[in-house]
Amino acid sequence: MNAITPNRGRRFGPARGRRRARKGDWLLNRFGRLFHRILDRIDTGLLSGSIEASLPDGTNRLLGGRAPGPTVIVDMPSWRAIVRLITGGSAGWYRAWADGDWSSPDPVPLFDLFMRNAVSLGETARAGGLKRFIGLMTHWLRRNDRAGSRRNIEFHYDLGNDFYGLWLDPGMTYSSAMFASPEQSLEAAQQAKLDAMLARTATAPGDTILEIGSGWGSFAETAARAGRKLHGITLSAEQKAAVDARMAAAGLHDVTVSLTDYRDVAGQYDAVVSIEMVEAVGQRYWPAYLQAVAAALKPGGRAAIQYILIDDAIFESYARNVDFIQRYVFPGGMLLSESRFRALAEQHGLDWHDRVTFGLDYAETLRRWRVAFDAAVDAGKLPIEFDAHFVALWRYYLMYCEGGFRGGGIDVAQVTLVKRG
Repeated sequence: MNAITPNRGRRFGPARGRRRARKGDWLLNRFGRLFHRILDRIDTGLLSGSIEASLPDGTNRLLGGRAPGPTVIVDMPSWRAIVRLITGGSAGWYRAWADGDWSSPDPVPLFDLFMRNAVSLGETARAGGLKRFIGLMTHWLRRNDRAGSRRNIEFHYDLGNDFYGLWLDPGMTYSSAMFASPEQSLEAAQQAKLDAMLARTATAPGDTILEIGSGWGSFAETAARAGRKLHGITLSAEQKAAVDARMAAAGLHDVTVSLTDYRDVAGQYDAVVSIEMVEAVGQRYWPAYLQAVAAALKPGGRAAIQYILIDDAIFESYARNVDFIQRYVFPGGMLLSESRFRALAEQHGLDWHDRVTFGLDYAETLRRWRVAFDAAVDAGKLPIEFDAHFVALWRYYLMYCEGGFRGGGIDVAQVTLVKRG
């Protein structure tokens, strides 16, 4: 298990810690004018939407408001929230929230607003100086070489099948659904996504499919019930055990799953499917991933890829920093620059076809996951090892991602890559 443990307390004990905190507050208040100048920069960068901020000096400010967009209410009882934002970026902003330095009745519109204005805000909310350097070094140490990939996947996915089963749909699909209507159930919308991915392979009963990143077996079951022979690979022992048990219970014998790195795949298949796995690869390893896809396909074969992308206009800034998700939730992760990834795919003999995006469907998927997560927490169903700090982190993670998709700076897409020849 990799449950996040509570903060360990201050080094010098509670009384000494309170004195240091009071002294810190006094120093921060002395620099109130400086922090208002920083807020002026945020105000200038907010080209759409607005923030109604209650500030530590007793004042209230309206930031932005020049064009339509989300209206957000934020209460900041301490200037530490601003300090952490400008020094630690999104990771620092999370720490400020966790420590009570800012709050909001609904943080999702705030993340939406920041994403809508990411280009105009520039580096305002990105980590700087020593914290950026430390973050990048830590991220490099968690890079996705063979050993690092296994550690990073275990960190996120081996929290336990029981944990994910509390809030995913009954089919245990941990990726964006495709909704036909707002009333559609999450389970039905997930099945629609899986069917769409299978259709992209253009395979027939008896054909072979390699799935890179098996998850908990929802696509494997879909493919097997349609008569395909599927080999899934994963680095998560928890997921492999779940898929094996699922196929045995369903009486499906044309599915095999192995603990295999994508770089070690042997043989060729009629098709490849990869659903939101490439985000765990990292930019440095995109060529290796695409080489593995190309090598696994027979000539003329198709790869159906579902992936999360970030606006090319902010990719460079994103790639130069370590964000909240990379720091606390998914080490080694990296969203795609679609233009760069597409160019690499074509260099590896994979032609790009039939791209579709559905980012607002991901926002709705995340909202429903959060509702189910909160219900499980309220009912006391989480395993005892997951403490209050862990619960808060994951609730924040789900809100953060939902806001990002609503803001449009990140998106989810499906594409078909066809191997030349």
